[in-house]
Amino acid sequence: MTEEEFARQTLSGVNPMVIRCLQSFPLSGHLNPQIYGSQESAITAQHILKSLDGISVEEAIKSKRLFILDYYDAYMPYVELVNQLPTSKAYASRSLFFLADKGTLKPVAIELCLPPTSVGLGSRQVYTPDYSGEDHGWLWQLAKAHVRANDSGYHQLVSHWLRTHAVVEPFIIATHRHLSKLHPLHKLLIPHFRNTMEINRSARQSLINAGGIIEQCFTSGKYSMEISAKAYMDWKFNEQGLPADLLKRGMAVRDPTDEVNGVKLVIEDYPYAVDGLEIWAALKSWVSDYTSLYYKDDQSVESDREVQAWWNEIVEVGHGDKKRDEGGWYKMKSVEDVKESITTLIWIASAHHAAVNFGQYGYAGFMPNHPSTTRQLIPEKGSLQYLDFLRDQEAYFLKTVSNPKTCATTMAVLELLSKHSTGEVYLGQGSASDWTDDTRVETAFQRFRSKLLEIEQSISSRNKDPKLVNRRGPAEVPYTLLYPGTSDTGETGAGLTFRGIPNSVSI
Repeated sequence: MTEEEFARQTLSGVNPMVIRCLQSFPLSGHLNPQIYGSQESAITAQHILKSLDGISVEEAIKSKRLFILDYYDAYMPYVELVNQLPTSKAYASRSLFFLADKGTLKPVAIELCLPPTSVGLGSRQVYTPDYSGEDHGWLWQLAKAHVRANDSGYHQLVSHWLRTHAVVEPFIIATHRHLSKLHPLHKLLIPHFRNTMEINRSARQSLINAGGIIEQCFTSGKYSMEISAKAYMDWKFNEQGLPADLLKRGMAVRDPTDEVNGVKLVIEDYPYAVDGLEIWAALKSWVSDYTSLYYKDDQSVESDREVQAWWNEIVEVGHGDKKRDEGGWYKMKSVEDVKESITTLIWIASAHHAAVNFGQYGYAGFMPNHPSTTRQLIPEKGSLQYLDFLRDQEAYFLKTVSNPKTCATTMAVLELLSKHSTGEVYLGQGSASDWTDDTRVETAFQRFRSKLLEIEQSISSRNKDPKLVNRRGPAEVPYTLLYPGTSDTGETGAGLTFRGIPNSVSI
């Protein structure tokens, strides 16, 4: 993988919601130093200065040109356990990227960390894109493979399973328990719950179960779901909407002149965010139009006993582990709370899931681009393993990443998960008259549909713009994962299309 493509996929790959704008340097983790050692990163200014186009680290941070893909805190508590498994070897990684003048990212350093153990002090190795040494850049390629394996696991366990499939379940259950079929929010939400409980049941039987596909095919093995569960402890519902998520990661700043979303992107050519903000705005407008027909003021929300019981169960029971996290939930005491909550929920079930699901085969079906497993550590210089590595670097690389059996299994599963069914229902399809006879709702829904059709045209136009290089990359593959698919019907929207936003988490 080229340096440009390695970096580009943090913005427009299958997991574009992890990269953060760096706020301070040197880097530091947030784990217990008595267990995991010093939390300060081994990456120094000397490692990266040569790649900053003549500016200092301080200037790069101030001008918002340094970015990080940080899996240190997520993986470090499990690295020693994973490395005791017979088929897995892993690090906790940090990767730094610099925003070049032409608007593309380039990797400047990778840090791979091992924790202190009873037999060693741990290690923190820093790699930079150097092709001049005796390894001809293959140590750097191995470092990138370990980062991609970290990313592959985090994508499946957190960005995909946890942040879409799992967190939506309590909302579905509470909706059926507390909102009558005649309640306006029940009518609005039901299309966005289609098939979710069924697909989650199937996942628990064959994908995330003990000994299942995830444990067999990903580096984290039997610790996979524990990593997901740990990540849930930092999950906050009111940070899941796209503008809030971008602000949290420093990928956007507040912009009072933007009357639609109120944010400005730090990287203008950030395909996931650019397309996503248009989808978010369309969803927010539709939800606002709809809910304003039934909630005229804040008192009407507080006095709605069904909604209050619904929300109470979601927070206190369904997401009971998070009920004391008062800063993570909307209060459901105002019309604005209703609008933000419903828009966020629909976003999670539709656009967020589409962004992390339907590109899996396209980006990870070719294993070297996104290996799910790493089987050996990077050899230390001077060791017998290093001599073996120097004799045949490509063979050593292939012995590091997924073996043929794991590769074939992963490819087959990702192909299945990336396919749209012939009966898929995309955002904006159908008619509100299917579930209400209120002509005001139908009028609002048709505005929503028309906006989505406009967004399809906008995305197609951006993908043809030669100046927006992050949308296509060296392979000339356009970013279409948030193309709504509203205009697709029947067979045109089925199969491996790498586009289309279904209403719900249905696969």
